[in-house]
Amino acid sequence: MSPADSADGGPPARALYSDELEQLRLQVELMGVRVDENLERMRDVLVTGSSAAAEAALAADDEIDAMMVSLTERCYLMLAREAPVASDLRLVVSVVRITGEFERIGDLALRVAKMAPDHHLLTADARCHDVLVVMADDTLDRYRTALRAWATQDVELATSVTRPSCSLELSQEQLTERVLRLEGDGAVPIALRVTTAAKSLDRIADHTVVLGARMRYLLTGDPRHLAAEVR
Repeated sequence: MSPADSADGGPPARALYSDELEQLRLQVELMGVRVDENLERMRDVLVTGSSAAAEAALAADDEIDAMMVSLTERCYLMLAREAPVASDLRLVVSVVRITGEFERIGDLALRVAKMAPDHHLLTADARCHDVLVVMADDTLDRYRTALRAWATQDVELATSVTRPSCSLELSQEQLTERVLRLEGDGAVPIALRVTTAAKSLDRIADHTVVLGARMRYLLTGDPRHLAAEVR
């Protein structure tokens, strides 16, 4: 009997191992979808101030954290049990990194969602609020491109995520200019809430770039892509 065959005549060990790797990839995709749902709730809070969306985001964040812990433990067990090499090793170690990025993006989305009680400050200046919504839309779009890249294992999609976003840079410039023009007794609390939300959105974009860079490494094996992860 070949070493690859199971002792009881079941499926070959290699086939079982391949199935386990595929299940790992799908579980990562599911975690990414859960994060996407919280990003959508974050946007809802920005637009409407919905307390229900904020509460749902808070509850979902616990599930996201639990998924990260579970997937990380699963990766460590696979490393110890299977001692994977080459592309399999890149997949397992990349899952550890990618789930960590998902968790951080989820935390940043939650930070914005928790601002629901201060929605009146986020909307006090119409121009600032409009720019924040545009930033949220751009950030969501880039994240979803990264998620599609993972689902399809498409290196071109992953590469597109790593490119600078002219739209986000312009939004940041417009927001800074507008915040500096705020006047009156409420200017400081408005500026603080707006800049906190904007910084969170900017950091989500940064973590999305890391997702793209890690996927490029996973798919090509080129270690030069890892340099983009150092931010």
